[in-house]
Amino acid sequence: MIEELFCKVVSIFIKCRECEERRSTVRLTVETHSFSKPVHKKDLIVRLSDDTDPFFLYNLTLGEEDFLSLKNQQGLLVEFSAFPQRFIDLLEQCISEQDKTVPRFLLQLQTSSNGLDCMSASLNIIETNPFKHLVHLSLKLLEGNDSDVKKYLADCIKSLKLENCFLKGKLQKSEEDFSQKLCFTQQALAEKCKELDKLKHEWTSQTSLLKSRHTQDITSEREKVSQIQTQYQHQYEQQKKELESSSNRTIQHLESRVSDIEALNKDLTERKYKSESCIRELKGKLTAMEEENHRAKQEVSSLRRENATLDSECHEKEKLLNQYKMRTAVLEQEVKDKEGVVIRTTEACESAQEHKKKLEESLEQKQLQTGKLETTVKSLSEELIKANEIIKKLQMDMKKLVDKMKLKNAVTMQQEKLLGEKHEMLQKDKTEIANVTHSLKMKEDEVSKLQEQLDCTTEKLEESKQLLKTNENVISWLNKQLNENKIASLQGSQALCDMPGLVKTINPASNMGSIQNNQVRFSLNFPADCSPSPDPRHIPSTSTPILPPTSCDPNGLDMKYLKRNASVPVKVPKNGNNSSSGPPKPALTKSGSSPILSAYFPGQQPRLPAS
Repeated sequence: MIEELFCKVVSIFIKCRECEERRSTVRLTVETHSFSKPVHKKDLIVRLSDDTDPFFLYNLTLGEEDFLSLKNQQGLLVEFSAFPQRFIDLLEQCISEQDKTVPRFLLQLQTSSNGLDCMSASLNIIETNPFKHLVHLSLKLLEGNDSDVKKYLADCIKSLKLENCFLKGKLQKSEEDFSQKLCFTQQALAEKCKELDKLKHEWTSQTSLLKSRHTQDITSEREKVSQIQTQYQHQYEQQKKELESSSNRTIQHLESRVSDIEALNKDLTERKYKSESCIRELKGKLTAMEEENHRAKQEVSSLRRENATLDSECHEKEKLLNQYKMRTAVLEQEVKDKEGVVIRTTEACESAQEHKKKLEESLEQKQLQTGKLETTVKSLSEELIKANEIIKKLQMDMKKLVDKMKLKNAVTMQQEKLLGEKHEMLQKDKTEIANVTHSLKMKEDEVSKLQEQLDCTTEKLEESKQLLKTNENVISWLNKQLNENKIASLQGSQALCDMPGLVKTINPASNMGSIQNNQVRFSLNFPADCSPSPDPRHIPSTSTPILPPTSCDPNGLDMKYLKRNASVPVKVPKNGNNSSSGPPKPALTKSGSSPILSAYFPGQQPRLPAS
């Protein structure tokens, strides 16, 4: 039975003997294989693989017996049952720290060739600190051979095929669902199209009814508007005065606000320039501090190398001292042996005094031997004195080296303290720079908001000025129209009683126009129900001809010539003499010819003479 406990992509440092250390992403899987036959057994399998490189494969199968040896070798305090979860916890810590510049926990794969076909590698989980790199766990992995790679690739292909089959089934189901939904939506669309056609038909009928009602309402409203217009005129004047006063107040308020905003803007720009200069100075200091830090790191590395060379020299001199001590011990032993020989020879001489005569020749020979031995003893004593002097010199050198080492250690400690202080200064500078940049951004946002408010206020000012101009134009135009309509009504009432023979001067058959003295005059064909007044006397001698309303054309301006404004409603004046049943009162020109039609009255369209 196979149970997968962990399978994630992990960042790992790969260290080889022949090449430099590199960082890459590798998939790490942790599985447990449990066997019930012939004996209940559980193995932990750790696999390293690369999704981009299928031939990158390292395996480790760890049984209970192997775990006991690993536990004894590395001093682990965990049992085999709890080891997988602890191992996964360490891996999760490595994953959480892998995005940092200086990770606390890291994974290292150290590869080394055994001289055989397979490569052995050790997966190390290392905790880093400024003093030492601690290896929490080291697992020996073997590179996968051809059979392992083939098996791994077969498993990958099998899983991919299963995923492919699952995705195909899912795709078919989704296609069927979407096809059914498409049919339903098409049916619903056809029904909705039919409903839309019905609604369009109903809408056209309703619009035609509404148009007819609207025309009736417009005629009734026009009659009402002329009555209410006099009431609204006073309101217009009051509103105009109020608007002028309010606009003046708002303009003054906005001008004062604009001056305040400009002063604020100047202060902010000055602060911005000051902060930019501070940032430049801080950047210069930061670069200088980084250079000093780099130099200090280089000095520390060189001191560490010197320390290592001095350690090696100390070891070599200790070896030489041990060799000299061994030689002195051997020489002392030889001296003791020779002293014993001398004692024996003296005893033999005392015993041989009785046999002097017999042994004189042997005595002479032995005396010669003793002389030789004494010379050798003297030479050995001299060598011993020289060796003692050499040992004393070596001891003095050792003391000097130890003093030098202590001095260098003190210097390195001071340099590390200085480095720590500089690092803290750098962090403080970085925090200050971050705070300054944040405040700069806030102030830039405030400036942009104030600028937007300024733009909005200027736009509102322009709109209010345009509204005032349009209101004044409309009011002046309405006043002119009212005056003209009053004059036309007065002149029309006089023309009815004082012009009996006007019909004779008008030629009803002709409808041609003539241009004389820069004025356009038209002859009209009036219908039976709107005949002009009969008497041509008392015609006003104004340069602009005035045409009072007849029963044929509606009174006032057409609505397309008026600009409607939301603030000032435009009203068409109503005359008391323009009822639909009353007699028509057309105005005539100064020369007594046919009346002139205005372009604002669309009841009768003028016709120009054919050229």
